[in-house]
Amino acid sequence: MAKILESVPNYSVGNDERIIEKIVEPFNQHDDVKLLDYSADPDHNRLVVTNVGSPEGLYEATLESIEIAVERIDMNEHAGEHPRMGAVDVVPFTPVRNVTMAEAVELAKKLGKEAGNKFDLPVYLYEEAATEPGRENLAEIRRGEFEGFPEKIAKPEWKPDFGPDKVHPTAGVTAIGARKPLVAFNVNLRTDELSIARDISRKVRHSNGGLRYCKAMGVDLEDRGVVQVSMNMTDYTKTSLQQAFELIRVEADRHGVEIKGSEIVGLVPLNALIEVAKHYLKLEDFSVEQVIENRLLEDL
Repeated sequence: MAKILESVPNYSVGNDERIIEKIVEPFNQHDDVKLLDYSADPDHNRLVVTNVGSPEGLYEATLESIEIAVERIDMNEHAGEHPRMGAVDVVPFTPVRNVTMAEAVELAKKLGKEAGNKFDLPVYLYEEAATEPGRENLAEIRRGEFEGFPEKIAKPEWKPDFGPDKVHPTAGVTAIGARKPLVAFNVNLRTDELSIARDISRKVRHSNGGLRYCKAMGVDLEDRGVVQVSMNMTDYTKTSLQQAFELIRVEADRHGVEIKGSEIVGLVPLNALIEVAKHYLKLEDFSVEQVIENRLLEDL
C-alpha cells in the first residue's frame, strides 16, 4: 500500500496572483503529488495550499515551492491581519495513510535541514517535530512576528533548529512540523468593531481558559466591512466546530451582534461536518457510512 501524507504550507502572500500561481505550480508538476486546494485571502494576506502525496513527492514539490516563495516574497513589504514571521510561514505534515507520525516528523526534519542550508533560511521545528517543549506551540515560535525576530533569534533559547542564527533579510523565518489534522474555521460577525471580535476570541481560545483544542484571534476584514473570529481547531474530535460556533453565538449575543456567516479555509475532514450535522439535526445513530458519496468511493 502506498504511503500518503498531507501537507498544508502557508505563505505570506494573498493579493498577488502572479506570485501565488508560481508558488502553487510545483505541486502540479509531480506525478505522486496531488494539489487538492489553495486559498488566498487579501485581508489576511496569506496563501494556504493543501496537497497529498508520497513522502518523496511532497518533499521535492514543497522544496521547490519554498525556493519560489523565498525569491519572490519580501517580508519588509508585507502587511496583513494574520500573524506571520516568514515568506514560507509554516509547513505542516500530517499522516494520512500507511504513514506514522514518526515518519512525518522525519520528513519535517529532512525538509527543514535542506531548506535551511539551501536557502539560508532559519527553520524551527514545531508540534510533534519540536526539539524542545517550548517550541511545540506554533504561536510561541511566531510571537514577535517578522519585525521582532531579529532581537528574538539572538537569544540562546531561540537558536533555530536549522539554518543560520539570523533572520533572512527578505524571507524571514520558517516553521516546519508534523501534526494531527487541523480545521481552519472562521466565524464572521455583522459588525466592524474589532474590539468585539478580539473579546470573543479571548473567551473562545484555550490559552485564555476557553475551548481546549481551539486557537482564536480577532481579525478586521476591512474589505468586507465585518470582523472575524479566526480559529484553528487543532483536534476537532475533542472540540467540535459546533462547540466553537455556539460559544461564539452566546458571546456575540452579549455584545448585541449577529453572526453573519462562517467559513472553512482549505479542506475539512468529512467527520468534522458529520458531527455538525448530527448536532443540529439531532440525528440518532448516524455514521459516515450513510453518506452516499462515501459509499460510492469505497466501491471504486
